[in-house]
Amino acid sequence: MDFKTQIIDWYTVHKRDLPWRKTKDPYQIWLSEIIFQQTRIEQGLAYFLKFIDHYPTIFDLAKASEDEVLKDWQGLGYYSRARNLHFTAKHIVSEFDGVFPKRFEDILKLKGVGEYTASAIASFCFDQPHAVVDGNVYRVLARVFGIGTPIDSTVGKKEFKLLANELLSKEDPATYNQSIMEFGALQCKPVSPDCAICPLNESCVALASNKIKELPFKEKKTKQRKRFFEYFIISDEDEVVVNHRTGKDIWQHLYDFPLIENKKHESSALVLEQLKSKLDVTFTVKSESVAVKHILSHQILTVRFWQIKAPHSFALNENEKVIKLANIQELAFPKVVENYLDLL
Repeated sequence: MDFKTQIIDWYTVHKRDLPWRKTKDPYQIWLSEIIFQQTRIEQGLAYFLKFIDHYPTIFDLAKASEDEVLKDWQGLGYYSRARNLHFTAKHIVSEFDGVFPKRFEDILKLKGVGEYTASAIASFCFDQPHAVVDGNVYRVLARVFGIGTPIDSTVGKKEFKLLANELLSKEDPATYNQSIMEFGALQCKPVSPDCAICPLNESCVALASNKIKELPFKEKKTKQRKRFFEYFIISDEDEVVVNHRTGKDIWQHLYDFPLIENKKHESSALVLEQLKSKLDVTFTVKSESVAVKHILSHQILTVRFWQIKAPHSFALNENEKVIKLANIQELAFPKVVENYLDLL
């Protein structure tokens, strides 16, 4: 039995019952692929269902405001995905009358869509023979065929893409692509896969050479930058100051609060001196939170929150504004800020 037959047979028995597998609607499949680019199925399923409920068609998504889309995305992280999703929905409606492009080359031109996502949409929706190569596929191919070429190198990407297309079922690319992705997610897992029950264990090079833990191989390690945030929730009666993040930094277009960033975790006394210079009004400290660590893909944040009572007569910067406390839940905040607000 060849590789593709074994993979598809395994999938037929073990595949999960997921809503986007019951349709060939490119809107729903595109939406699922964007949500699950950096997100596990268990975490993202509720978001997929929410988006389909709030935006049943691409026209509904295009009509929504960016703030509405970001609010619905809140908690998923990698917010550029949501901004690109919204931009592309508007583009498809304005340029293609809401009809999703069918050609792989045209799908690939859409903002936020790379080769993997374009291959997924082209094969799942339109039965075009384009092999998907995501993290799951890299792992399966590297282990089964014993490929040590770094998956994050130009040579490695070409090598894996070539092999993936050679293995692809041209008769049923959609089922094969779904099969190998699911096999990587459920059977050939990153850590401690159950090789004893794997249908490919007799032909797996990594298993035979005891290299399951080593493969797939990456040559570059992500460097994480350390940052230290002091957030000030400045309220007066029933109003609070919020900040709209418009610069080219993390959490672009989300909301947070007035912020002082330091190069290290400073003492409370020094932070209050900094706040005094920033506000230039009399204020009262209602509370100071413990510092919490928030880990992003390339950054480690140490974040502290200060509850401050002060009149809103100080000079706001161009991105700050005063809103009613009762309306704060309408805004989309980064996860670390949302978590703090949930405790209040």
